[in-house]
Amino acid sequence: MSRIARVEAWPANARLEASYLMAPGTVPGITRTIVRVTTEDGIVGLGESASPADAAVLRGELGKRLVGRDTADVLDELDRAEAAPVTHRTDGKVIIRNPLAAIEIALWDIAAREAGVPLYELLGGAVRTKIAFSEYFAYRPAHEDSPAEVAAYCARMVEEHGSTVFEGKVAVRPVEEDVRLVREIRAAIGPSSELRLDANMGWRLDTAKRALSLLEPFDVANVEEPVGSFSEMAELRRTTAIPFSAHAPDVALAEELGVPDTLVLGLGFFGGIGGTRRFIRRCEEAGVGFWFYSGDFGIATAAYLHLAAATVYLDRPSQTLLRWTMEDVIVGGSLSPDGGVVDVPARPGLGVELDADALARCIELYGREGEYDFYSGGPLPRY
Repeated sequence: MSRIARVEAWPANARLEASYLMAPGTVPGITRTIVRVTTEDGIVGLGESASPADAAVLRGELGKRLVGRDTADVLDELDRAEAAPVTHRTDGKVIIRNPLAAIEIALWDIAAREAGVPLYELLGGAVRTKIAFSEYFAYRPAHEDSPAEVAAYCARMVEEHGSTVFEGKVAVRPVEEDVRLVREIRAAIGPSSELRLDANMGWRLDTAKRALSLLEPFDVANVEEPVGSFSEMAELRRTTAIPFSAHAPDVALAEELGVPDTLVLGLGFFGGIGGTRRFIRRCEEAGVGFWFYSGDFGIATAAYLHLAAATVYLDRPSQTLLRWTMEDVIVGGSLSPDGGVVDVPARPGLGVELDADALARCIELYGREGEYDFYSGGPLPRY
């Protein structure tokens, strides 16, 4: 029997190499809570949650109540718990308040470390060991501030990294510029590469209809959140065959309406690894696609890798900001894709270790800059 001896949690920031633009605002970096759970036998498990506020909660009474408890009992209890509610605001912001998701991930890490196997073995074994990710693009005023510059960046990713799937931001500027952007990117990456777009609810329904009709000639594989609701997507579906994706975790409504085609979510939505596995099974039963969203540190990313390794249904490229992340809390830094894939860590547990110096830098950055909130500038501008 393994008992919890200590729960530690820290709010942490990581800056991106350059801020990028999305319809709700400007994104300078990512903010998360990093968790370390240590057993009485000295086994360490790592976890990550979506809100920096979770750190104070876990350092308080909630974390103290876990000390002395059996790790397997707590993991079983968390696996059976109902997921905390998720708020998906009309400005595109997804609010997740579930500090125990980080504990759940850390306990899976501990269980696999104690068994001496990579986590995917506890999840049923690997069906793949290389996990596909998309390359990201956006207007980054310090680096790429025109369609031609963004397209040149994408061409460089093809040349330097063998990237074949691209996803990036539209609805930041008027539709005419979106069309120029997509035209130039398609020319830069060639006809065989997959091209996805993300509007972040930045278009009104009438604008979305016009935009997608103009973008259809460029073989767009998916548009994420072209409008603000599933019902609007159902209306939009009547005018375009381009697939849609969204962040709202409502598989029943997606099945009923036939849109969106794919749900794009992370572990925090479902309380960690176990809840995410169940949700993916529901997606598969309903014929709704699933891939992981972007914006995590390496701990949650490693958990994504193991889940995708062990899940036949997770064969589509997930999103990633990893190439743009300047700092990570894991040894070796961010797990950036090459040839469009990231290798699944083969060491026991999640297969990643905490870098104490890097963690200290990310904690200090949070203390100096606070949470990165790019939604604070008022209502979402919609073209």
